[in-house]
Amino acid sequence: MAQESGGGFGRRALLRGAAVGSAALALPALSSAAPAQARSGRPAAGWGVQAGDVTTSSGLIWVRSDRPARMVVQTAATESFRHARSWTGPLLGAGTDFTGVTSLHGLPPGEQIHYRVLLADPDDPRRTGEPVAGTFRTAPEGRRADVRFHWSGDLAGQGWGINPDRGGYRVYDDMRRRNPDFFLCSGDNIYADNPITEKVTLPDSRIWRNVTTEEKAKVAETLAEFRGAFRYNLLDDNLRRFNAQVPTITQWDDHEVHNNWYPGQLLDDDRYTEKDADVLSARSLRAFSEYFPIRTLRPDGHGRVYRVVHHGPLLDVFVLDMRRYRDANSPGRQTDDRQGILGAAQLRWLKRELSRSRAVWKVIASDMPLGLVVPDGKTDFEAVAQGDPGAPLGRELQLAELLRHIKHDRITGTVWLTTDVHYTSAQHYAPERAAFKDFEPFWEFVSGPLNAGGFQAVKLDGTFGPTQPFLKAPDRANTSPAETPQNFGEIDIDGASGELTVRLRQEGGTVLFTKVLQPGRAGQ
Repeated sequence: MAQESGGGFGRRALLRGAAVGSAALALPALSSAAPAQARSGRPAAGWGVQAGDVTTSSGLIWVRSDRPARMVVQTAATESFRHARSWTGPLLGAGTDFTGVTSLHGLPPGEQIHYRVLLADPDDPRRTGEPVAGTFRTAPEGRRADVRFHWSGDLAGQGWGINPDRGGYRVYDDMRRRNPDFFLCSGDNIYADNPITEKVTLPDSRIWRNVTTEEKAKVAETLAEFRGAFRYNLLDDNLRRFNAQVPTITQWDDHEVHNNWYPGQLLDDDRYTEKDADVLSARSLRAFSEYFPIRTLRPDGHGRVYRVVHHGPLLDVFVLDMRRYRDANSPGRQTDDRQGILGAAQLRWLKRELSRSRAVWKVIASDMPLGLVVPDGKTDFEAVAQGDPGAPLGRELQLAELLRHIKHDRITGTVWLTTDVHYTSAQHYAPERAAFKDFEPFWEFVSGPLNAGGFQAVKLDGTFGPTQPFLKAPDRANTSPAETPQNFGEIDIDGASGELTVRLRQEGGTVLFTKVLQPGRAGQ
């Protein structure tokens, strides 16, 4: 299995060394002022670096400059950067909020890649800022290499932001020390609809203090405000350290725009002057595409979030978008619902790619749970389930079609991972307990939040026959991270046996629940 913290090779040694410690973490005093107004000097990358969508031979590197600059990436097999290879990236300017992504290709599989980003003055390429270093490991080409990754979601939600008294987003340091090959963020990377105030009084009269910025003082409506919301999280030391070591696979959900939004919605929220969810979502998607390295999105927000990331012969990660193509939230009792929560085109894509996959394990990264009843107001429902335990209706019809396809095309090794509900649980679905029976049993695991309010558990819907062998949730709404430990999930795949182990962990690393799944078997 992947080494525990304290191991001595590659990525583990780098984060104890001076390269990342001195470069990636050297953060100047940041403000939300436009970088174009920054004082004269060399370009600086105070927001750190990120790698994303890493495969056996490729990866994306992200950076943000404090002024116009040319992005240059150097890669090498060692921290000394001897025999480094250089990659000329884009010119960073105001059109992308001074962010940019450089695509790396032709990388050796299963190897530790050391990289550093240099920002050069566009008018004098010899004038460069301090290099910012990071590392990642390409996916293995052979089956016998172990794989470890983490997943979670929900960051800076319900007004719980970066609290310097707690050491900021501590859960990222917990994950970093466990040395995952990558991190799957399952959505709600920001809470565009949740302002961050300077302090909040807790029920026991303690004071929760937040780092604050101008953009996060109100709900995000303008492109600048959405950009500021994504930039806010990068003020956290733990997150920047994590990004310098662990590549990401990132998806989005509702709070990147507004709670429970769907295409065509007009918001009933007095805090907003712009109430068209389509306008807000377009601005958010553009900022989202600027602040994360995602292979299928361009910096102008064109492209798509849903994609499959191949992580060698053991694992394919199918990243869904349950937000941009859904129909309107409703009571969910339709007997015909072709749009559903994925949209027809995304469903066809998912069925086709699952059938093509030859990976031992096919993780379906779902930004919303399947059998948990997530309400939207008094009569409507937000996710797939709608509380009726009978035959599939509404969005459940689309899920039934997908599960039927998985069974009849003999697709094995599917595991569903999600967040969204702000607690952690495990659900097993089986046809012998279900109203709809034409599917093979499968598991769904829920984790989160990373740094947001905790909430009570919601009900299970019996349509697909779930049981819940594990559940841990607060007994009241919006408990702070100071009251309720935050959560992340961990997947280990053993290269020798193909065995997959799921561990649901909480802040500090404590294991709450463990499940071992065998390869090539349905139902487990």
